Amino acid sequence: MLSILRKKAQSTVIQGLVLLIAVVFVFWGVGSNLNNSRNSIAVVNGKEISIQEYQRAYDRAVERYRQQFGGQVPANFFETINLKGQVVAQLVQAELLRQGAEAMGLAVSKEAIQRAVEKMEAFQKDGHFDLQRYKQILSRNRLTPTSFEAGLRNDLLNRMVVQDVESFALVPADELQQWLRYTGEEIKLAIRKISGKAFEDKVEIKDAELAAWYEKNKERYTTEPKIRLKYLFFDSNALAKAGKISEDELKARYESNKERYQVPEQRHARHILFKVGRDADAKTVAEKEQQARKVLAMAKAGQDFAGLARKYSEGPTADNGGDLGFFSRGQMVKPFDDVVFSMKSGEISGPVRTQFGFHIIKLEQIRPASVRGFDEVRDQLKREVEQEEGSALAFKAASEAYEGIMRAGSLDKYSKEKGIELKETDYFSRSKPPAGIVADPAFLKEAFSLSKGELSSLVELGKKGYAILFVEDVKPPVVPPLKEVRDRVIRDYKQEKAVELAQKAAEEELSRAREHGVLAGKDLQKTDYLKRRSPAPAGIPATLIKDAFSLAPAAKFPSHPLKAGDSFYLYQVLERRPGDKSADEKMKEQLRAQLLSAEKSRLLSDWLRQLQQKAEIWTNTKILQ
Repeated sequence: MLSILRKKAQSTVIQGLVLLIAVVFVFWGVGSNLNNSRNSIAVVNGKEISIQEYQRAYDRAVERYRQQFGGQVPANFFETINLKGQVVAQLVQAELLRQGAEAMGLAVSKEAIQRAVEKMEAFQKDGHFDLQRYKQILSRNRLTPTSFEAGLRNDLLNRMVVQDVESFALVPADELQQWLRYTGEEIKLAIRKISGKAFEDKVEIKDAELAAWYEKNKERYTTEPKIRLKYLFFDSNALAKAGKISEDELKARYESNKERYQVPEQRHARHILFKVGRDADAKTVAEKEQQARKVLAMAKAGQDFAGLARKYSEGPTADNGGDLGFFSRGQMVKPFDDVVFSMKSGEISGPVRTQFGFHIIKLEQIRPASVRGFDEVRDQLKREVEQEEGSALAFKAASEAYEGIMRAGSLDKYSKEKGIELKETDYFSRSKPPAGIVADPAFLKEAFSLSKGELSSLVELGKKGYAILFVEDVKPPVVPPLKEVRDRVIRDYKQEKAVELAQKAAEEELSRAREHGVLAGKDLQKTDYLKRRSPAPAGIPATLIKDAFSLAPAAKFPSHPLKAGDSFYLYQVLERRPGDKSADEKMKEQLRAQLLSAEKSRLLSDWLRQLQQKAEIWTNTKILQ
């Protein structure tokens, strides 16, 4: 819920620059004599950022990533992206913004904070601010009004300073015109493809030349190492089936692990989505929100919600009346999720802003948390217990066998003493193992790590069981004689030489085109007018379109044939013209907004960089390690 409470008081521009300090100062503390208090994660110009504040910010960041990955965050992900450094960078940036705002004489009054709190829909009941609801929500998030409003004050202050800095951004008219000419330009092309494959039949195979080529490229044909094994396999599934598990054992296991079978509370909701892109301008956002509020009023007035969804929703569930079915907490994006799980059955709420746009939400039904009964999970539980028992028995048998092998002195002697038949393989490579257990990745990894005559330790094969391996022989990689790989070599040789012939032909065609001023050929493909961002016509590489637009205005041909795969492309610019003038005004407004946004970001980045350069920043690197 906390992200909703802060969402409307945060600037997307600040979020877009959140890595700025992380890039410049991943870990600070270089030669600083600032107050390096053990209770601080960082000190910015004498202002301490507490470890508690850092921990709260870090926990929120971790939770966001967990939701994005559906609860399964990849191993070492947080270390790879340096999440600790990112969080500290965010906190330092926020403090720099706050200090910059104070230096500019900006301040946020108590009245402004109060108005911001009262406008937050999460704290409203029947369209009006509810003090009791406010305190309850803060309490659930382990916040007090004082701490929440202090954070909100900083958020509002950051927004003010960002707006103040960005107010200096301008887009000169001549710059806009230059960009309009650049983005609106259109060209028509004639394109010819010369394929290497078409020249393969023209490649003549001469033994001496083929042998010389093979000598030069023979390392490409080096064989993989091959091994020959003997091994014992202890099958967990086979051993599990041999055992018997009583009903009482299953029930005891169920009772001791009952929490595993808890089904979380689920909620059934419908929604009406008004799409808004993340980079939408303020006018578009305001228009979409107004549309959402009009439909919200209709829904609250008693009109059929499903019917309104079919008529107005821009989401994929529109045809289904906006029905999202049942879902648990954490399955939806956080702002949506937080609102749904704070609603009562039958309640309608919104507009809720998410990365997808504005949502109007109706909560249809609440399915309370429950525990799946024993009969419902019995078969699943039986399989799990059998697997555990089978794994334990397989491990025990493998361990005893390994000790027996050590006492006997070899795998062969042990098998003869116990009357156990060893499994054997023929020679095989890692990329082409025999079918069955030998093809298991763990088995292969261990097998190809051993030398000739070496015995493995116990090899765990997941739920399949355990194995003990002995390498009988190893065939090292070799470069085979030409006669053994002649067919492969001829195929590769022809392909390479065909590409060379195609390139030569393409260069000659381009030279003729320049000489005569026109690209000729029966297989010539002519395009309609294309723009810089137009998708490439079918079968034409996108790099060709980019290359054509990079030519000087008077140029008609590329400097050289363009290679894509085994083919070469030639082109001629047939026509070049400015964009459709009827679309200029619309394009102008869109482009002006994009350029203005870029200029605002540049100004803010430069300003933040100046603050960083002048600031004295210390961080507690010991805690971050």
